Amino acid sequence: MTVDLLGDARHLLVRAGTEARYAATVLHARGPGAVLTPPHKLLAGARAVEAYGPAGAAVTLAAAARPGAVAISDERGSITFGELDVRTNQLANALRDKGFRPGDSLGILARNHRGLFLAILAGARLGARTLLLNTDFAGPQLADVCSREQVALLVHDAEFAAAVAAYEPPLGAVIAWTDGPTAGLTVDRLCAGASGRPPPRPGRRQRIVLLTSGTTGTPKGAPRELALSLVIPGGYLSKIPLRSGRPVLLAAPAFHAWGLLSAMLALGLGNTLVMSRRFDAAEALDELARTRCDALITVPVLLSRLLADGAAVARHDLSALRVVAVSGSALSPELAARAMDLLGEIVYNLYGSTEVAYASIATPQDLRAAPGTVGRPPLGTIVKLLDDDGAGVPAGHTGRIFVGSSIAFEGYTGGGSKQTIAGLMATGDVGHVDAAGRLFVDGRDDDMIVSGGENVFPLEIEELLTSHPDVTDAAVIGVPDPDFGSRLRAYVVREPGSGLDQDAITQFVKANLARYKVPREVVFLDELPRNPAGKVLKRLLQ
Repeated sequence: MTVDLLGDARHLLVRAGTEARYAATVLHARGPGAVLTPPHKLLAGARAVEAYGPAGAAVTLAAAARPGAVAISDERGSITFGELDVRTNQLANALRDKGFRPGDSLGILARNHRGLFLAILAGARLGARTLLLNTDFAGPQLADVCSREQVALLVHDAEFAAAVAAYEPPLGAVIAWTDGPTAGLTVDRLCAGASGRPPPRPGRRQRIVLLTSGTTGTPKGAPRELALSLVIPGGYLSKIPLRSGRPVLLAAPAFHAWGLLSAMLALGLGNTLVMSRRFDAAEALDELARTRCDALITVPVLLSRLLADGAAVARHDLSALRVVAVSGSALSPELAARAMDLLGEIVYNLYGSTEVAYASIATPQDLRAAPGTVGRPPLGTIVKLLDDDGAGVPAGHTGRIFVGSSIAFEGYTGGGSKQTIAGLMATGDVGHVDAAGRLFVDGRDDDMIVSGGENVFPLEIEELLTSHPDVTDAAVIGVPDPDFGSRLRAYVVREPGSGLDQDAITQFVKANLARYKVPREVVFLDELPRNPAGKVLKRLLQ
């Protein structure tokens, strides 16, 4: 018994020490304003955290410190933290009056705007099971997912009315955004007639259900309960230096893990989220300069579009920009270098998955020293490379990537999970580490192509192709071949006006990689099929 008690005590001390380190990173990001908040407002914020969890209390805490500061700036104008806090209460109370109960599933199908975040925050204060739906879904897929996840109430933008028509949620639907008059029930109408007082504590934590990318098939639901811990913000902020009270441009879909995580952290820090429903490179540059944004949260494909016109970038005063954080898909060495050449040493690259959350983060120093790296694990995260037998692999050798942290998901809603070994969860990728401990992702463990007996990972070839000055995008897949088992086929997007042909592509690869990595076919496309997070949909190329 004594030994057990000592073991428990050690565990509690280690946990307390780790939480203290998380708290230190969060307090550093929040700055002196957190200390100057009146005690009674801090107490109200603490009560909100206990009642509604970290997501439900994020805006309450920010409103306690800076109620008149702008929380969200979108196409409808701006809304302050104080207003957002009250509107969240109003929406939560109105949904309770419609019959929504703790544990019910709240489906949200919306682009980046205030209505999306009102619904997410209200869901936290209701103890909802909040399902974030992909705006690219067609009607049948949307209906299948909503049925599987038992969505009780659906919040959606008016533009998706046709897509949601195939599913009838028991508690009905609410429109989050409309560009014109509508007869439907809207978030604004619900809020207008509801109390702005905090709703009763739901007695259970909000569960966020994110959908896997679905690049190879039907997306799966990946639920995660947000515990009363600073592990998520602490780990993120230990590598990506967001700071409180500054404008942040969100150019990543918030229904995906990366956009949601960054947006909620920014709101919790009291930052102004600047966003629009659709990304436009010219408008994004204007917004970065006009609002003097401190940080840009985006995905590689949108960053590439933003930087496509170097002269346009140079014409804008982006001197206030201090952080460019990307995730969602692979950041090529060429794009990372170009971004830092144009914007300065401010690019951060986060690697993770819907299931494991974040695994590693590359700093600007990492990206300069080791192009292509995804960096090292942040505070509180362990990354190990294992072989097929579960044994560790040495530096420089390829292995399956496993991640250990306290923020992994709980298993798919339809059953099953990712493989775990000794408490570490598989990401589904393979990679290697260099002598300095920096991680590199070599490809998907199910993406490997065996051609003529040689193992080929497409990512290496794709990164080489995108480094060619006449190539803007590329993807490589394996197709059946009677002699080699599989042969490599490259899909290439050329720079406008380029005369690049198949022979030039194959010669370029042959000059830089082994002969068995040279594509035997090259198909030129105007653009590659991608999901909103920027991942190439290779099943469509097949």
